Amino acid sequence: MANSLPARLHHTAYVSKDLEKTRAFYEDVLGFPLVATWCEQEELFGKERTYCHCFFGLADGSALAFFQFAHEDDDKEFNQPVPPSPFRHIALHVDEEAQADLEKRIAAAGIEPPQTYTLEHGYCRSVYVVDPDGMIVEFTCDAPHADQINSIRAKDAHSELKRWLAGDHRPNNDVRPSELAKAG
Repeated sequence: MANSLPARLHHTAYVSKDLEKTRAFYEDVLGFPLVATWCEQEELFGKERTYCHCFFGLADGSALAFFQFAHEDDDKEFNQPVPPSPFRHIALHVDEEAQADLEKRIAAAGIEPPQTYTLEHGYCRSVYVVDPDGMIVEFTCDAPHADQINSIRAKDAHSELKRWLAGDHRPNNDVRPSELAKAG
């Protein structure tokens, strides 16, 4: 039987108000190369649509992709504002060196809190930054012992979800720095 799990993320897709601002943020600030630009016109959802579709490459060959529509009515239809939430974001895995480099790039671009912040989750350290369209991009570096942590969570993933859904909302993150201080 063939493995039906995807091999990797091909791309994500978002709508941008201004592809040049988006390009400058992802390419100039974060260092993601612009690897493809497709200028398209086709019949979509009952109407001819004209748009530009840009892809910014990641190391594994996947990409972050952004659309910009030529006509304002298409933008209004497909670029609905989403209420800002730190719980709606894309997270990208990086190593320590890449994370440090990204933090320097973000600071050099003059991006400051609340447009950027860092969280220590215990199982990973995350640097967050807000892009020109308000999307949050997270750069996650796994803890040195992430394999051990992930092994534990994999074993109890279903039972922990069942416990949570049954109303037992006790935290189970005993590797978060604040939890380690309480335990010590």
